[in-house]
Amino acid sequence: MEKVMRNRLAYAILVIPALTLYITFYVAPLFSSLRYSVTSWNGINEAAFTGLDNFIGAFRDEKFLVSLKNNIYFVLFSVFVQIPFILFVSIVISGARRFLDFYKTTVFLPSVLSTAIVSIVWKFIYHPDAGLINQILRAVGLESWAIGWLGDERFAFLAILFANAWQWTGFYVVLVLAAIFGIPREMQEAAEIDGAVGWRKARYLTIPLIRPVILVTMLLSITGAMKALDIVLIMTAGGPFGSSEVMATYMYKQAYSMSKFGYANAISIIIFLFTCVLTLIFHLLTRRSEEEV
Repeated sequence: MEKVMRNRLAYAILVIPALTLYITFYVAPLFSSLRYSVTSWNGINEAAFTGLDNFIGAFRDEKFLVSLKNNIYFVLFSVFVQIPFILFVSIVISGARRFLDFYKTTVFLPSVLSTAIVSIVWKFIYHPDAGLINQILRAVGLESWAIGWLGDERFAFLAILFANAWQWTGFYVVLVLAAIFGIPREMQEAAEIDGAVGWRKARYLTIPLIRPVILVTMLLSITGAMKALDIVLIMTAGGPFGSSEVMATYMYKQAYSMSKFGYANAISIIIFLFTCVLTLIFHLLTRRSEEEV
């Protein structure tokens, strides 16, 4: 293998195809988007250069600011609500003595469904009349609490967050479970002999040892929250009154409903930069935390 790697021709044959695909499908579209982000373009006529007008306009656009705020809520919900719940479920399942495969399969099942199916299922669950939630509320005498969850500005976005968490929690639980089961049995037995059982064991042994996987899970959750598009489009299309809009859905509407492709490309660049900044902040915080440990 070392002999092959010292051969420049062999090295080029191995690297060039991957590099070509990377430039074609990642770098070129990014630069194309950057180019059109500084233009006024309807997708048909010649694009007219407008400088930074699209970016300035985005931060003066109240609807875009609402979508930006919702993306931030999406990230915060994923990190501070979904991740602790994933850890809780993973630790509980890892301690199961029987039916372990059944539990793992059950929590993972929603992750294999397409987002379209998940969205439709939850639209039915949130239905004002036939929905499961409202039927339960009526059955226990809480008739006044039964509302149109996706039609109410106060709850529409929260309803989407729960549906999205339901779909992806199982995927992350399986990742965390793999890390927990990778802890050497000898270490677990030594901790139990020292009196670390139950949540004390989870706090002082399990969680510190699976810390790298938890960090990866958090990073995947953040990037997933920034990419949210399809579940919002199908469940509410950003409504009611734009209350559940996220940046990706707003970008989509500007491009394919309003034919403002220049503005839409500017929003896509903002999403890209925002994701890079969040990832960088996360990386710096986790690195500092690891250094302190």
